Amino acid sequence: MTFCLDSVIIPPENDEPIKNAVILLHGYGGDGKDISMLTYNWRRFLKNTVFLCPDGHEQCKINPVGFQWFDLSKDEEEYILTKSIEAENVIKKFIDEIKTKYKLSNSKIVLSGFSQGCMMSINVGLTSNEEFSCIVGFSGKIINKKNLQKRIKNKTKMLLLHGDQDEIVGSNHLLEAKDFFERNKFNIQTNIIRNCGHHIPIESSSLALNFIKKNLQT
Repeated sequence: MTFCLDSVIIPPENDEPIKNAVILLHGYGGDGKDISMLTYNWRRFLKNTVFLCPDGHEQCKINPVGFQWFDLSKDEEEYILTKSIEAENVIKKFIDEIKTKYKLSNSKIVLSGFSQGCMMSINVGLTSNEEFSCIVGFSGKIINKKNLQKRIKNKTKMLLLHGDQDEIVGSNHLLEAKDFFERNKFNIQTNIIRNCGHHIPIESSSLALNFIKKNLQT
């Protein structure tokens, strides 16, 4: 079966049968290969799990060798929201393909992403009809709180991680997201990593792995 998004796919070790999936969405200008680096440590501890790291459906306008989930060349709220919802629909189709190929339910799928990929993980995860195993977001934010508030369909558990020195997406966005989700009665955990910029340090990777292990119960 061919997926609608070109993807780096990392199978379980030792040809184990696939019982779970972790979907990793890259940041603006990145690609699936970039974020797949996380999996080489995680796969040792997440048995029976396939990792799927798709390229965004659009070529990045600022970095033509990379991809984007939505365009950022226009700093217009409605434009960004419209483009992000287009991306949601593409990712939801991709998830449906994964569910069919591997015979998985949402409860066996983890959504995770970095920066723009984190934003998409939140929106896709919470506007789907069924809860996912969990959502893990690195260095992201809520794209549009008013719009998301209207479209929430489930309360998937979340872990959000952010560097306190993030120069691209300020760590205040994590605090705003935490407030939003707590007011909406979500089960959310957050962690601000000290002396960390806009990247995923080992500490964040380890916290994410432990959260995923707990929720996938592999």
